[in-house]
Amino acid sequence: MNSLLEQIKKRRIALKLKQHDMMLRVGISRQQYQRLESKGNPRLDTLELVAKGLKSELLLIPQEKLNAVLAVLADDNPSSTGAPTKPSKTGKEQSNPLADDPWQGLLGENE
Repeated sequence: MNSLLEQIKKRRIALKLKQHDMMLRVGISRQQYQRLESKGNPRLDTLELVAKGLKSELLLIPQEKLNAVLAVLADDNPSSTGAPTKPSKTGKEQSNPLADDPWQGLLGENE
């Protein structure tokens, strides 16, 4: 659970939010939020509220796909709007559908 709690804290800090700010975004007191970040064992609905307050989503990623997802996330270069940037297509990239959608087939679903 520590890894998830650390990610929550890092995301809050990345958004330049204080623990007190979460009261307005999520509807829980600063003390409750502080306890959640430090040693909490939050319920799933609380995690969903916190994720929404941090402009994030909770995902369940199969272990065998974790490295592939992390690799895609590491290659993602967000623009100023937070959307991934798309490089211009040249040569080989035009024939590679993964250049447009790096998530295609990643979790094994059929397109």
